[in-house]
Amino acid sequence: MTPLPPLLGVRRAPTDQSGDTDPDDSSALEGGFDDALGDAELLAARAALAQGRWQVARSLLLHTGDDWDRRGHRATVLAGEPYAAAWAHDWLLAEPGSADAATLHALALVQRTLRGKDDADRAREACRAAAALAPADPTPWLGLLRLARTRGPENEVLRAFAELRARHPEHHHGHHLLVARLAERSQGGRAESHEVYDLAELAAAQAPADSPLAVLPVVAYAERYRVLAATGPAPADPVGSGHWSGPRARRILRAAFDWWLEWEHDDHPRRHTDLNHLAFAMSCAGRPAEAAALFRRIGRHATRAPWSYPHRDAWQAFRTARCRALGLAFPET
Repeated sequence: MTPLPPLLGVRRAPTDQSGDTDPDDSSALEGGFDDALGDAELLAARAALAQGRWQVARSLLLHTGDDWDRRGHRATVLAGEPYAAAWAHDWLLAEPGSADAATLHALALVQRTLRGKDDADRAREACRAAAALAPADPTPWLGLLRLARTRGPENEVLRAFAELRARHPEHHHGHHLLVARLAERSQGGRAESHEVYDLAELAAAQAPADSPLAVLPVVAYAERYRVLAATGPAPADPVGSGHWSGPRARRILRAAFDWWLEWEHDDHPRRHTDLNHLAFAMSCAGRPAEAAALFRRIGRHATRAPWSYPHRDAWQAFRTARCRALGLAFPET
């Protein structure tokens, strides 16, 4: 696979750290958000872990095997359970050489660090220890990437992404995190000329035809809007911003929607993340028919991002856009 272009040396625009498409609060979020995204086995394992029964999480990760996107999704969600670090530590005491236990413990420490409850160096050390136990697994590097995306310099982000991508070139969550961070680079010129768009389109073009990375350029547009709205150049109303009205944006939306019609993966663990980004973009671009089809597929599996951009009530924004597209009565505020 042709390598992505070098990405060092450009200043980052000042903005908040809201670009991670994972909720970074509790696993069942206010307003109906749940980062398990309908994975029934994951929901059961998370409930058991909350009660200290780590054996169910052990079985889940064992049977997930080397389905790397699913493994990363499940481990990250399990790690978001408030006492995951303690229960994973108990698991490590019972099975000191377990790569799964080490990975869950490391990701739980990352989550605690992102919540301001633990030390970043401790989380990094745990991720590296987990990576040493499972050299082929990109999941410990996903933990390092999540940490670097929020807390680290850009070269740390790029190193973690390179290691992750070497193990799974199409890693879904990893690409979303990279795009979110690179969208924060300051850049002048035309509105549709930012390098994050080039990177996302290149990654989509390099991936197989059926890869969900086909939606990555749409994600890049949402992340860039987040930055522009937070720093001033774009208005706070995404629907009236005109951000999705340019020729490049229209081409990207058309290509991503066509891909969804042809290749939608009902079994991809993070498919609802893509569906929400597509529905958000179609809603903002004034394309209610396409948005309506996407909202029907999303059902109750809304995601906080990108509906929260920029600093909006995500649940209210999702419900309003859904009602508008489906011709329903608007929800009460």
